[in-house]
Amino acid sequence: MQPTVCRSQLERLLQDETNSLQLLEQQLDAEFGMLKANDIEGLEQASAARQDTVAKLLRLEDERRQLCRLLGKGDDQTAMMALLSWCDPAGSLADAYQRCATQAQRCREQNNRNGALVAARLQRVSKLLDTMNGRAASNTTYGPRGAADAGGRNTTSRLLATRA
Repeated sequence: MQPTVCRSQLERLLQDETNSLQLLEQQLDAEFGMLKANDIEGLEQASAARQDTVAKLLRLEDERRQLCRLLGKGDDQTAMMALLSWCDPAGSLADAYQRCATQAQRCREQNNRNGALVAARLQRVSKLLDTMNGRAASNTTYGPRGAADAGGRNTTSRLLATRA
């Protein structure tokens, strides 16, 4: 494969990835708003659309890795940088690749934010259910590893004696 053909393919892949990441960023932001508003129906629709976008991003990443392997460069980030320097000595695609990486990181942070909100709500619901079922422990204690006593036993009455 000629360097110019490789560069053209990488440019297309990076542009498609940039567009998909922009869409994903918008979807994650909208999803956060729906989570805050408890819009369950909207979340179901948004989840399907987000999943389609993630699937497209995975296909694009796979295409990029296949291109790297086809040219004998491996499929990790170091190989990608070697491929970029071979087919794009001017470095214009390296900047686009870095922008994609930065944008992917922003999407990861937004996804983590959404996940943290969901986890907090699930924990709250779990505590409410425990309270309703009479399983709420008002004096939660922690063991030597910091975890709550999983057996549900009240360890506050235990006495530890040591001798010197």
